[in-house]
Order: sequence, then structure tokens, then C-alpha cells
Amino acid sequence: MGEKGFESLEFYQDSLKLLKAAYRLADSLPDIERYNLSDQLRRSACSLVLNIAEGYGRYHFLDRLRFLYIARGALAETKSAFIIAESVGYCTTEQLSWVRQIQEQIEKALNGYCRFIRSQQQGGEEYGNQYIREQGTREKGLGARG
Repeated sequence: MGEKGFESLEFYQDSLKLLKAAYRLADSLPDIERYNLSDQLRRSACSLVLNIAEGYGRYHFLDRLRFLYIARGALAETKSAFIIAESVGYCTTEQLSWVRQIQEQIEKALNGYCRFIRSQQQGGEEYGNQYIREQGTREKGLGARG
């Protein structure tokens, strides 16, 4: 059996499906959208997938959470790009409905994973409950909120 990693996370796999849909839509947009909606759609969908992976690879729980929160924002941005595309006639209501469904699945699982990471507080004993910065400087931590 292969090594388990971020690729085995269901919400990562669903994020890849959303990424593929975003790229298909971006490829179908008119040339006028090449450096606007098309580019933004690709970047937000990539940000979602890449930040999940980067968060998974971090040791300290607050570092992990920071990247997972960025991924959650990218998920909302990707959904918004699809809403824009549907509102101006670039994608169908059915496509947007699928995006909303998979976005809800990803967000629910991502939030659950964030709760799990927060409960484990990996690295908190070694580094405390503050973000780790370069050369031992620290940022304000998340505390009880997230």
C-alpha cells in the first residue's frame, strides 16, 4: 500500500475536480476574458489545491491552519468566479449548481479538518501557540478562535 499524504484527503481530491472544471471553463471563455476572469479562475482554483498541500506539509498547527484558511478563501473565490461566469452567460446554471455542491462538500470537510488540526495542536508544546516566523520571530497566534 502506498504512502498516505495530502493526496488521500477526500477534500483534496474534490478540489482537484473543481480545478479541472475551472480550467475547462477558463479555456472556453472568450478572448476578452483571457487576462481577467479566465486568469483569476485558474489562479484561485490552483491556490485552493496548492494551499491544502502546503498546509498539510507544515508541522506547527497554526502554520497548517493558516494555509488551510487561505485555501478556504480560494474556494470561495473560485465559486464566485463561477457565479460571475454564469451571470454573464459563460456557463450554465447546471454547471454552477455542480460547483455549489462540490464547494459545500469541500468546505464542510475542510472545516472539519481544521477543527481536527486545532484539537491536536501539533508543535504547540515545542513552539507555543504563536505563529513561527523566520529566525525565531513570532506573530500573534489564533488563540481560542480560528
